[in-house]
Amino acid sequence: MNILSLFVLVPVVMLLAFIPCRNIKQVRTVGVIGAVIEVILALVLLCMFYQERAAGNTAEMLFMFDAVWYQSLNIHYSIGADGISVLMILLTSVIILTGTFASWNMNPLPKDFFMWLTLLSVGVYGFFISLDMFTMFFFYEIALIPMYLLIGLWGTGRKEYSAMKLTLMLMGGSAFLFVGILGIHFNSPLIDGQHTFDIMKIAANNTIPIGAQYWIFPLTFLGFGVLGALFPFHTWSPDGHASAPTAVSMLHAGVLMKLGGYGCFRIAMRLLPDAADELSWIFIILTGISVIYGALGAISQTDLKYINAYSSVSHCGLVLFAILMMNKTAMTGAVMQMLSHGLMTALFFALIGMIYGRTHTRDIRQLGGLMKVMPFLSVAYVIAGLASLGLPGLSGFVAEMTIFVGSFEHADTFHRVFTIIAISSIVATAVYILKVVGKILYGPVIDEHHLELTDAVWHEKIAVVGLIVCVAGMGLFPGWISNLISSSLAYIQ
Repeated sequence: MNILSLFVLVPVVMLLAFIPCRNIKQVRTVGVIGAVIEVILALVLLCMFYQERAAGNTAEMLFMFDAVWYQSLNIHYSIGADGISVLMILLTSVIILTGTFASWNMNPLPKDFFMWLTLLSVGVYGFFISLDMFTMFFFYEIALIPMYLLIGLWGTGRKEYSAMKLTLMLMGGSAFLFVGILGIHFNSPLIDGQHTFDIMKIAANNTIPIGAQYWIFPLTFLGFGVLGALFPFHTWSPDGHASAPTAVSMLHAGVLMKLGGYGCFRIAMRLLPDAADELSWIFIILTGISVIYGALGAISQTDLKYINAYSSVSHCGLVLFAILMMNKTAMTGAVMQMLSHGLMTALFFALIGMIYGRTHTRDIRQLGGLMKVMPFLSVAYVIAGLASLGLPGLSGFVAEMTIFVGSFEHADTFHRVFTIIAISSIVATAVYILKVVGKILYGPVIDEHHLELTDAVWHEKIAVVGLIVCVAGMGLFPGWISNLISSSLAYIQ
């Protein structure tokens, strides 16, 4: 069997294995075994990819498989992976495994929770391996739909409002995206007498009329951009993150938002290059606003989840900003930023969930002196904060510096002005990170009851340490990641 199909098959088998589970211990067992298998598969895929490249296989996509799914509409189950896909799959597997440990004591209805979370992972894995636009859209919708129930049933605060707002806005983006996909399909050249949804074939015979590209590109980029928290369609993100349970916040911010950037790169920029070149300035303005607005918005928040949610708007804005620069360096930075943000925001949300589970508050005005009470979680929070503000040696530094260097390669005033605006977000990021760290970790204890709280337990430490190792590993050894990305971009530039 094709190894890529296993990433979809294993979660489906997990769904079946959850059905007979009668208690939370059995649910945990299935969840951990399935997540570990996915991590092992991702590592095996990485090794196989390196072996193929070392053996001289220079194909753009490896491990390809194609089967007719719906002949009359020429829809295929077509899959394949390049270096970027492999990295996204590895990121997804790590966050699902750590999210499982972070949700160890999920109540109520743990079986139902993990089943919906597993269904969401089916959509994410399927999206990253798809080479057929319709199949990709199919998995995209599978990834979005469970979010409503995961937030609406297991969330906190205004969970019903947040779940509905998220669903409606993302479905609205899906409507734009679907029209864009159909526009690409019907304006692409006939292959064997039929229009195709195959991304590789369309890219190889890219003769979509420039007039059609002018209206298809905005729809497609906007459709994916909504999920990437593109301003002004970002408002679902803070509310959704704030109300979601811990593992859902981790997967949502860490992986699901990356579907937006990945889709913009794989479809909008790749298949509609002429319109992308002509119209990119519009979206550079919007993404530039996202970057600075998200950072400034985080400063004014007092809820830990809202702070991290607005931070995600800023960091994901950097991803789209870099993609629009349309040069190899900036696009390499965009993918590295997807990985970096995925890891550090998952770490943030895991820690916030653990702190909230003990203190029952996320309001920084009611928190203080946590370093005395829970030193492990506090030190981990400092590390996550330093990664977010771009400390050298951690993942955030290499990703952001690559983006800024690539963006500054453009010699014209417009691109450089917006690059400087994006760079200024570093200052705002430092403000809210250092403010929160100083207040909740080193400030005076506000509530005396917090002195009786306990630090992280074993399953929480597994989740936290796993993510910290990845954040530090990417920051200290970024070369192999950059090489994987660059080798994939070589076919596009």
